[in-house]
Amino acid sequence: MRSTGLHLPRGTTANARYALDIGPETAGWTYSGLRVVELAPGGSHTFATGDSEWIVLPLQGGCTVQTEQDEFQLLGRDSVFADVTDFAYAPRDARVQIASGAGGRFALAGAKCERRLPARYGPAPEVPVEERGSGTCARRVRNFAAADTFPCDRLIAVEVVTPGGNWSSYPPHKHDEHRPGEESELEEIYYFEIDGPGGLGYQRVSPSREGGADVLAEVRSGDAVLVPDGWHGPSIAQPGHDMYYLNVMAGPGDDREWLIRFHPDHTTGGYR
Repeated sequence: MRSTGLHLPRGTTANARYALDIGPETAGWTYSGLRVVELAPGGSHTFATGDSEWIVLPLQGGCTVQTEQDEFQLLGRDSVFADVTDFAYAPRDARVQIASGAGGRFALAGAKCERRLPARYGPAPEVPVEERGSGTCARRVRNFAAADTFPCDRLIAVEVVTPGGNWSSYPPHKHDEHRPGEESELEEIYYFEIDGPGGLGYQRVSPSREGGADVLAEVRSGDAVLVPDGWHGPSIAQPGHDMYYLNVMAGPGDDREWLIRFHPDHTTGGYR
C-alpha cells in the first residue's frame, strides 16, 4: 500500500523560493500543484505560470498581484481563521508578480491546463460559504474556486474550517475513477493550518484499490497530505483547536466537475 511520501510535514518541500512547493513531479501525478510563498514587509515574488493556471490566495496579509496586462489589489485577511479572502486568478503562459507592503503568506493553488483564460479578480463578498454537516461533523466550506462557482480550466479549490473536536471530510469519500454522472477523477492536496499553539489534527486516507493510498497522519500547521486515490476522511480537529485545510484538485476529465462516491460502510454524519 502506498503511504510513503503522502504526508509532507512542514518544511519538507521548502526551498529558497517557497515555504511549501508541491508540483506534479513532486507528487508523482499529472495536474495538481500548491505553493506557499512568504514575503517580508516590502517583499515581492515573481514567477512564470508556465503550462499551469494559478490562484493567488492570501493566507495572512494582503498583496498586489500583477500580470502583463492586469493588476489586482488583494485586501487579504489576518489569518485563515478570520474570514474569507479575495483572490486573483493568473492564466497559463503569463508572468506574475506578488508584492506586499506589510508582508504575509500567500498560497498559489495551481493545475496544469490547456486553455488560457483571462486574469481575474475574485471578490471576497462573492465567495459562497456553506455550512456543511451537523453536530460534531459541522464545518464551514468556502467555495472560492469550486467547480460551479469560479471559472477555471481544470483547477478546483476550496477552504474548510473544522471547529475543534469535530470531524470533517466525513463520511469518507473518493474521486479516483471516471464514472460519468457518478464520480470524477481528481488528484487532491490537503494543506493544513491549526489554530493555537501546539494544535494538531489527524487525516485518514484508506485504500480504495489494492496497493492504493493508506495514510493516518498527525498534521500540524504547514503540513500537507497528498491524495492520489483512495477514500479520504475523516479529517479530525483536536478539541480546543480549530483546523483549516485548503483543498486543491485537478484531473483529466473533459468536464471540470467534483463528483464523489461515499464509502459504503459510512453513511451518516453529514458530508465532506
